[in-house]
Amino acid sequence: MSAVHAIPANVQAVQGAGAPVVVRSHLRLTSRGRVVFTTLVALPIVAGALMFAVNGGGAVAGDASQQGASFDYISVPPGESLWTLAVDLAPQADPRDVIAAFIELNQLDSSQVQAGQRLAVPAGY
Repeated sequence: MSAVHAIPANVQAVQGAGAPVVVRSHLRLTSRGRVVFTTLVALPIVAGALMFAVNGGGAVAGDASQQGASFDYISVPPGESLWTLAVDLAPQADPRDVIAAFIELNQLDSSQVQAGQRLAVPAGY
């Protein structure tokens, strides 16, 4: 009978007692391995390009018509609140909307104001 013996491709026979043996193996990627390798290489590149696209805009100077926007300013009289100021400035508008515009424009932490405090008046009022 005959028998078949498998010998691994990366094993070479020993040539001599003093000769060094060099074992070489070739890396062979399957199609799935190539997809994984390509994905791992491309992922940081795509992520970097995406981050650059998102953050790359930076600040852009506005045109001359928007620069130097001027506002009217008022000083809060003693005993007045933002509610009374809103009703006095825009009686036809909802005072809550006017107060919200005051808070946003003047970057106030709350609707509490002090007598003598200088406030910019929103443009629509």
